[in-house]
Amino acid sequence: MLRTDRFLDIRRDPHSGELLARGGDSEAHSILQRVGFIAVVRVHETYHRAPTGLASDDESRLGTDAVARLRAAGYHVDCDAVFDTDSRPASYLPLGASVAHLAERVREATTTDEAADALTELTAAHDGILAALDEVLTATADFHDGLGGPSDKYIAQRLRHIADEHLRVIHGDLSYLRNKLADRHAPHPGRSTCTREVPSTEQERSAVCACPPPPRALPAPPPPLAAGLRR
Repeated sequence: MLRTDRFLDIRRDPHSGELLARGGDSEAHSILQRVGFIAVVRVHETYHRAPTGLASDDESRLGTDAVARLRAAGYHVDCDAVFDTDSRPASYLPLGASVAHLAERVREATTTDEAADALTELTAAHDGILAALDEVLTATADFHDGLGGPSDKYIAQRLRHIADEHLRVIHGDLSYLRNKLADRHAPHPGRSTCTREVPSTEQERSAVCACPPPPRALPAPPPPLAAGLRR
């Protein structure tokens, strides 16, 4: 069965003339955002548009780049002829992939020590991910301070409030949880790992694994005959 979220359209809207990208899943949306598109979130749809104020040639390059990168990632893209291309640029893991890897480490952790090690990358005081996020928020606030627009000072204050209040709470809570896990030194009861070793208390020394065998699945009963088929 075809997955409809692997299909996208990149075209100029016939009414507004806007360059729009429609369709795709969250991975496709990330590709579009990295190319330069802006997400538009509606009640029943999320689509992407080109930034305002671009020259026609810049919009054409934007659309062509999006088609090339999406097709290189395995998406089926229908587009206006001007955006069609055979280019397939190389793709690299985004920075967020290394952060998402921490989630995998926590999902696969079999002990509290392993979970604590993964959370340490988030909570390390000097070079942890949350400390770096604090730096990004502060740098973005400083950037807005220098823009000089009527709302830029407010945006800068808002970013500093997020860093000082919300992010600090998240950092404090996760640091507390990490430290509690690091002190616990316990296996996760639902994630024990089979070592293929026979304990010394085992009577049957010929056993090759101390784990109980998986339960046998009972065969499913045959479906009842329809009333019209009975003789």
